[in-house]
Amino acid sequence: MARSCYVFLICFFFSLMLGHGVEASHVIYRTFQNLQTTNPDNTYRTSYHFQPPKNWMNGPMMYKGIYHLFYQYNPYGADWGNIVWAHSTSVDLVNWTPRAPAIFPDQPGDINGCWSGSTTILPGYKPAILYTGIDPHKSQVQNLAVPKNLSDPLLIEWVKSPYNPLMAPTNLNQINASSFRDPTTAWLGPDKTWRVIIGSKRHRRGLAILYRSKDFVHWVKAKHPLHSAKDTGMWECPDFFPVSSQGGLDTNTVGLGIKHVLKLSLDDTKHDYYTVGMYNLDKDRYVPDKGSVDNDTGLRYDYGKFYASKTFYDSAKKQRILWGWINESLPQPEYVKQGWSGIQAIPRSIWLDKSEKQLVQWPIMEIEKLRGNRVDTPSSVLKGGSMLEISSVTAAQIDHSIVESFGGGGKACITARVYPTLAIGNWAHLYAFNYGSGSVRISKLSAWSMKKALIN
Repeated sequence: MARSCYVFLICFFFSLMLGHGVEASHVIYRTFQNLQTTNPDNTYRTSYHFQPPKNWMNGPMMYKGIYHLFYQYNPYGADWGNIVWAHSTSVDLVNWTPRAPAIFPDQPGDINGCWSGSTTILPGYKPAILYTGIDPHKSQVQNLAVPKNLSDPLLIEWVKSPYNPLMAPTNLNQINASSFRDPTTAWLGPDKTWRVIIGSKRHRRGLAILYRSKDFVHWVKAKHPLHSAKDTGMWECPDFFPVSSQGGLDTNTVGLGIKHVLKLSLDDTKHDYYTVGMYNLDKDRYVPDKGSVDNDTGLRYDYGKFYASKTFYDSAKKQRILWGWINESLPQPEYVKQGWSGIQAIPRSIWLDKSEKQLVQWPIMEIEKLRGNRVDTPSSVLKGGSMLEISSVTAAQIDHSIVESFGGGGKACITARVYPTLAIGNWAHLYAFNYGSGSVRISKLSAWSMKKALIN
């Protein structure tokens, strides 16, 4: 068999598998940010990827057995602007119920926008949200919100701290007021001190600015960042967490031999990249392992359309789950016309590969409950230039405008938005095809039609 041959799978509407938070430096289009279409077009609307009923969207948490997804949302239009923290809940990470917005602009620390942030579970099982707000001077500052009623598992109402903003740029701390956003999930050290990082830059050097606090209200900036890297530009939506090849670890896990991951979303390229390394708690510094490339040419969660990702620790199932925002690939006037924009990737379990040099990810098992009719294709030889149709897979429900591919057992992932003009509805088909000149032996393939998730 020729090793230079490639086998590709094209799938529209189908699933084929073998076996928080989120603002960037967006241009605000005043014409579109409040524009509501009278005739939403759902041709390309997905069936089991999370998205709100309409308009623009882009930190997750588990509390009392319920999953909470908070996300950036424009309630008035399908373009970026008017951003609030929308809120949906689920018991299985597949079917979702919308709730009232958790946070919206109403105090000086966020009067011009409630941007991205993260959730943290405080001692006593108390959730808290740290988020970026835009103040009256258009400076980016960090704010705190907590649930109004801790006995409510749905966490419907949130109240903001009277001390907001808790962290702000000043002449003394030399923080760029327009590049200071997206606090990550905080972690509690053995010294009973909270730590959190916030994305920033100094000239072209990306920064993970480190703050410390004893009470989660009064924060002090550290003299040095947790980490920085030259020529990477603005770091958005940083995510810092411990990893293991045996499964997920709680965010507060630190110590000898514990590997950490630092993920960064690059504003310049709209790529997420990560490094694996060691966290020196005594010095409060993160150092990537030797050979871990610390720039946009390094490891990525996904080599397609996948940005502003966020993980959280699922304490019930002892796993770390990854969410990623997938924007439209349509021209702006077209997605505004269709009445909605942006979706979330399928939640993925994520863990450290046995080599300890990269991460592995796979769709959460709960997605399998949506599987319908199964079709198995036996092993066969696919000649060069030929294709094989995976027949009998119905297209009544499946995702219409997105393909998520997982290769190498989850070591490489590629997500793409697709907008077919012919392969729509019952005209959609699934093929394996060989673009090479030689033959390739393919192993048994299994494919399923997918049921529609309940996403209101």
